[in-house]
Amino acid sequence: MHPDIIFENTDFVAVNKPSGLLSIPDRAGSEISLKDLLKERYGNIFTVHRLDRDTSGIIIFAKNEAAHKELSRLFESREMEKFYVGLVSGQMISEAGSIDAPIMEHPGKTTKMITHVKGKSSLTDYQVLESFRLYTWVQFQIHTGRTHQIRVHMQHIGHSIVCDNIYGDPRPILLSSIKRNFKLAKAAEEEKPILSRLALHSFKLNFSMNGESYELEAPVPKDLKALLQQLRKWKG
Repeated sequence: MHPDIIFENTDFVAVNKPSGLLSIPDRAGSEISLKDLLKERYGNIFTVHRLDRDTSGIIIFAKNEAAHKELSRLFESREMEKFYVGLVSGQMISEAGSIDAPIMEHPGKTTKMITHVKGKSSLTDYQVLESFRLYTWVQFQIHTGRTHQIRVHMQHIGHSIVCDNIYGDPRPILLSSIKRNFKLAKAAEEEKPILSRLALHSFKLNFSMNGESYELEAPVPKDLKALLQQLRKWKG
């Protein structure tokens, strides 16, 4: 597996991470991560932030300690502008809005987060890009970096990210659920899903570093593009 490099210089590398790949090694260290692949290529590499395993899109790693310190500062001080796109369940009533709901770890489940008054402040802006019968295609900007932030916030307002096995409906999207009068091909034993992974993509990072301004984008992957194409086709 070769990392899909979006941009690199002497200080950092920006990569388009595929869905299903860990950003950094887990505690067990039993499977390959994006960081492992980058270490093979660059030697020493520094973690700045991470994406959920099933979230695709842009992620940055630093190449030296000074860059690591500065990039980490940009994230912590909220000077790093972070944009995502995703498909959510249902039609959203408001075209745009903000979700300001604190997030904390679930008291009984270490891999799950919840909105709670005692949690850390968390702010997500959203804007509807396209509406369909059963789903909405949305752009998000997160101003904080809480674990699973967009997923938790969208569950909080009743529009979970599609194919979310923790905060929503994990079932894959089938063409039969979109296309009226769908008929399975005679040769096929069962219907193959159009999408069976979390419909969330880290789309863009904007920041300034060492006097340079950067606007880095990761194109929407083929699986999400194919799903959008089908949704548009059978929109009526």
